[in-house]
Formats: sequence, C-alpha cells, structure tokens
Amino acid sequence: MILNFYTSNITLSDVSKDMYGRMDVDYFAIQSKYDLESMDKLRNYITFLESGKAIKAADYDVDTENVHVTVRNIDDFRLSLEEPIYINDDKADKLADFRLKKDDVVIAISSNCGSSFVYDEEVPLNLTLSHYLCRIRVDKKRLLEKYLVIYMQSKLCKDYFRSVETGKTIKNLAQNYISDMPIYVPDIIEQKRIIDKVEPILDKIFALKKSVESKRSIIDAVFKEYFGYDYDKFESLKTMTYYSSYSQYGNNIDTRFSAKFHRPAGEFVYQELNSRPNKKIKKLLILPMITGQGIATTDYDENGDYAYVSMADISSWSLNLNDIKYVSNDYAKKKLTKKIKGNKTPISTEIGLNDILLMRSGEGGIGKVAIVEDDAKGIFCDFIIRMRFDENQMNPLFAYYYFCTRYFQYLVEINKKGLGNNTNIFPNQIQEFPIPYISLNEQKLIVDSINAELEKQKVIDKKIMKEREKIEKILAAVIA
Repeated sequence: MILNFYTSNITLSDVSKDMYGRMDVDYFAIQSKYDLESMDKLRNYITFLESGKAIKAADYDVDTENVHVTVRNIDDFRLSLEEPIYINDDKADKLADFRLKKDDVVIAISSNCGSSFVYDEEVPLNLTLSHYLCRIRVDKKRLLEKYLVIYMQSKLCKDYFRSVETGKTIKNLAQNYISDMPIYVPDIIEQKRIIDKVEPILDKIFALKKSVESKRSIIDAVFKEYFGYDYDKFESLKTMTYYSSYSQYGNNIDTRFSAKFHRPAGEFVYQELNSRPNKKIKKLLILPMITGQGIATTDYDENGDYAYVSMADISSWSLNLNDIKYVSNDYAKKKLTKKIKGNKTPISTEIGLNDILLMRSGEGGIGKVAIVEDDAKGIFCDFIIRMRFDENQMNPLFAYYYFCTRYFQYLVEINKKGLGNNTNIFPNQIQEFPIPYISLNEQKLIVDSINAELEKQKVIDKKIMKEREKIEKILAAVIA
C-alpha cells in the first residue's frame, strides 16, 4: 500500500519508523528536507530526561519560597521569574525530588514547543517544573548546555518541532521527540566559540528588552490616566488577607464559594468600572457572543480556502496569520454557522474584520484577546469566544484595548471555573461584564494615545529582531 502526499510517495514502512505512526505531510516533508534520518540524535548526548509535574488549584500560594516554573517563564534562552506561580510548602516538599538543579536544560513541551533555557544561575528558591516542561542533563564532555539551547533556536530545530508537535489548539510534544531531536554537535572548542559569539548578542537583546514597555502596560497607563483608575489600591487589595462567611454562598447565580470569586480586589474592580459610564458588553454587540467550532485532524487541508483560528494563533495578544492552518472546503461548508441556545437562526462562525477573539480556556492563556485586522476568511475554534460590536456605539479597537487592561483580565481571573490548567470561562459570563461607554470621539482619543505610544516601542522591537537575525545567521552557518 502506498500513501500519496502531494509529490512524495510514503510507504507503510516509512510510517512504522515513527513510534506514533505519524502520517501527516509536514512530518515527512521535514524529514526529507533536512535528511533527518542521517543526522545524529540528542539521545546520544543526554544522561537524564524527566518531565515536570502537574499541580492543582489547592497547591497555589502567595510569596512562598517555592515557585512552579511554566512555559511563560522562558524568555529568550533564559529563566524569567517576573510572573511566578507560587506553591505551598506541602506541595513543594512532595516535589522535592523534582527540583531544578544547576545546569539542567529546561525545554517547553507544550504551547511554545522547543523554547528552552539553562538553569546555570541558581536562585534562592525551590524551583519545580510544570508538566508542560521537561528537563534534561547532558554529557558535558561532548555537549555544552548553552550550545544546545542556542542550537535549539535554529530554523532546522524550529521546523522539526513544528512537524512533530500535536494538538488541535494547544500544541504538545512527546518526550520521545526531544530524545530524537536531530542535532549537529561540533567539537567542544567550536561549541565554545559559537557561545562566545552569541552571548553578547543575547546581552544586547536583554538590554533592549528592559527599555521596552509592554503593550499591556501602555494600555493600562492610558486607561488609568483617562478614567482615574486606582491601580495602587487594586494591587494592595490583591495581596490582602480577608474573611468570608456562608451568607455569601448564595450571592451569585452559581452559588460559588471559591476564595478567588469573593476576593475584595474583585469587588473593587466592579466598583471602579460601574462608578463610571458603562454598559454590559452584550448591549453593544450586533451578533450574540459565540464560541467556535471543534475540529478533527482529518479536517485540515492546506489547499482549503478557510483558515482555522486556534488558541495558539492568538496567544501573542494578536492574530498571527503566518503559521495558521487551513481546513477543507467540505469542513468549512458544514461549520460556517452554529446554532446557539435562545436563537432560532444559526449564527455565523466566520471571523470578520474588527471581530474580537477571546481565549476562553487554559491557564496562562485564558482571557487573552486579539482583534481581526485583516480581511481574511477563517473559522475560529471552540475554545475561542467571538465578539462583534456595533460600530455605531463601540470602536472595536477601543474594546480590544479595554480587554487587555488589568481590570478586565482580573474579571476573567475571578470568574473562570475549573481546576489546574483546565479552567474555562463562557459567553454567558463575559457578556455580563461592564465595558466603559463613552462617545466615539472620546474612544478615538484613547485609541490614538495608545497607538502613538506603541509606535515608539516598534523602533526598539525592530532592533531586537535584527539582533535575533544575527543569531540565526550564526546557526545557519554552523548547520550548513
């Protein structure tokens, strides 16, 4: 039997070489492009490989000496603890055998697969890893940790990880594909030479990053100035110890009694938003808020006319159309509309210009938003909520910027449901949230102020991109 993939003929014996029996086009295309079968493999240079451990909501704590490292803590080859997740002492003790040790190489096996760092500068904290990360140790006589992490950012490795990762929305990587990663290993002297060339570039990138103000901090600053939001009090309330009572058990439709739902900081956010002109989000939509469509791997088709917007495609707070996947036209015909409760007429599940897309599931991503700025044909996934505003009342870009603010994101935080990484929020919750309601002229003033500040940051971003290109050229010369 022969399986025909475009111009390549793949036999069942080829399929059987992969432990998971992969049959997708990307996988075989990469194998052929780089002749991966003839390349050396990482497994020949590592002495230890272990994935991280999952934690539950009950394991979380505040400002302990125990940090659970996640994918978001990897920042350009280095460990970043700017947004740490703290866990309690009991959980930390149970995970004592799994703590990071000096020179461990940490690799993301979910979301941003292949992103990595070396734990070479120990910190006075007990660091354990999320189950979306793994750690390895190398044979130091043959392979240097820093060289490995640099090498993993090469185009070859990025293409490899894209070809072996799995998942409809959040991408995942099996440990086996870490072991089987193709690798070029020059002698130790050459590895050191490459490290010496790349490290000054990385230092420059980090220096530039320190001068960059994030999009969300710029947005928050403008909203704070215009609406007079008291972020200082909000932040102090977030860390305050408080007491609740059973009388609060029935003060909400879901009879929720979770600590986060009743936080004083959450009540303060509602007070801040409701004390200024506002409307409920649902009052400003021209179509009901809706989740998208599910998909099977067999529904993808690069020759299709419709893109499929997954959570990964909006994970950077913008819609990334560069690496987006397409679906078959048959799938698109069946999934262009969706029936929702309370509506006789099916609702379109196509994305449209100025639509707001919100991630409704998964820790680290829930609440992230993007605005559709290109007139592209696409269907969005069932883990995304779409909002389409009446532009006679609401500037979509103003709405998008509001959804990026810490106040709106905190509403998502206290209203989401579920445990661990399986947290969710639903349209019937989001639609009830308040949104500032001011004139279109005032909305435009805020949008223009934010855009002016963002333009200043783009100059620095371009400098960072140029430095990254230097690293790519060094790696390309090594692998050539």
